Amino acid sequence: MSYRGQLSARGFPESQGLYNSRNEHDACGIGFVANLKGVKSHKIVQQGLTILRNIVHRGAVGADPKAGDGAGILIQIPDEFLRAECNDLGVNLPKVGEYAVGAIFLPQDEYTRDRCEKILERYVTAEGQKLLGWRDVPVNNSGLGVSVKPTEPRIRHIFIESGKEHKNIDAFERKLFVIRKQAEN
Repeated sequence: MSYRGQLSARGFPESQGLYNSRNEHDACGIGFVANLKGVKSHKIVQQGLTILRNIVHRGAVGADPKAGDGAGILIQIPDEFLRAECNDLGVNLPKVGEYAVGAIFLPQDEYTRDRCEKILERYVTAEGQKLLGWRDVPVNNSGLGVSVKPTEPRIRHIFIESGKEHKNIDAFERKLFVIRKQAEN
């Protein structure tokens, strides 16, 4: 796609309507890799990790060079992998598209973490969805700096099955959004 209008001296479109070219500035920190046909492949994950390595400078590094902003990658649900992991936990996942997995960052303190999980579970049920279970995500924190280790979260996966009235993927995703927003608040 190309822009066919007038460009300012800085090479941006001329200010018009709600757009003001003075708000333009160099920005770094994003990359995008996708297969337009939706084909899953490890090559795409490798390319995403290469992008992350190439934008390491965006990590807002201060006195602790191992403390950054937590940049990451977003991928499709790795169903085969999660199905095997959940099988070991006694969690039976329904077919693809009828469940969701959330990566939840929780407090390390067991009492507070349990309270947070119960709040989330309450919203899942209140919104007519089914809690399938939880999974502790294995982590390697050897790359974290000493300044961030005291606030390192406990990361868990939550598995949610779409409710009987929400087998339509769009309706299910709207319910997941509502659950997330309620839990955040």
